[in-house]
Amino acid sequence: MRVFRRRRDSEPRRALQVVRSDERFETCRDGITTRHSFSYGDHYDPDNVAFGPLRAVNEERLDPGAGYESHRHSDVEIVTWVLDGALAHEDSTGTRGVVRPGEVQHVSARSGVEHTERNASPTEPLRFLQMMLAPADAELADPDPGPPAYRQWDLQGARGYLLEVLRLRDAVTLLAALLDGGDVVDLPSDGAVHLQVTRGRVEVEGETLDAGDVVRVTGEGRVRVSAETSSEILAWHFHAERAPGDDQGAT
Repeated sequence: MRVFRRRRDSEPRRALQVVRSDERFETCRDGITTRHSFSYGDHYDPDNVAFGPLRAVNEERLDPGAGYESHRHSDVEIVTWVLDGALAHEDSTGTRGVVRPGEVQHVSARSGVEHTERNASPTEPLRFLQMMLAPADAELADPDPGPPAYRQWDLQGARGYLLEVLRLRDAVTLLAALLDGGDVVDLPSDGAVHLQVTRGRVEVEGETLDAGDVVRVTGEGRVRVSAETSSEILAWHFHAERAPGDDQGAT
């Protein structure tokens, strides 16, 4: 894990923390391999439990037919992004379906939901990201969360620019971009950003990031992302009023 600060002439200072894919915690069991970006399950690191309201970014690899049996979540937002293969989903609301690359699934667990997740294919592997967010403070918590809610939709566009995929509580936004080699995009210049490279290779302020690598950005000022090859990036943006401080991000 590398932490550094960026300054260009009189521009504001931003702090960037790079986490390499192979530095993340890894769990292997029952045909499932998971790399955790934060403390999760059997892994606990008191210095790496969250980034603002972001509590988990798990890269899941499931063998054909493997999966998670029914388990419960509450008071958390779950966003699933399939990279390869097909994910079969079924939950206690009666909702069932299959999530494929190019689709986004959002489950708002609220008062509680039980769900199962499995590789829908008996022959092909599955790889997906599952990201979880919880209220960052009591002010954001809903005292009457109500029943769980589910939605799934196709992602359109996003080639060559950052597309807003999802907005939560007016202060949290998920952005995505498909980039060709040579494409350049600027991350939001306010608040904090958690960027993960899901495909390809990009450069962020002189640091080369490969698929699975992460950079966490705090402070104010421009941060530029340049694609070295055909690439895909996902970026959680926590607007300035809800951004984590330096104690939760890079220092």
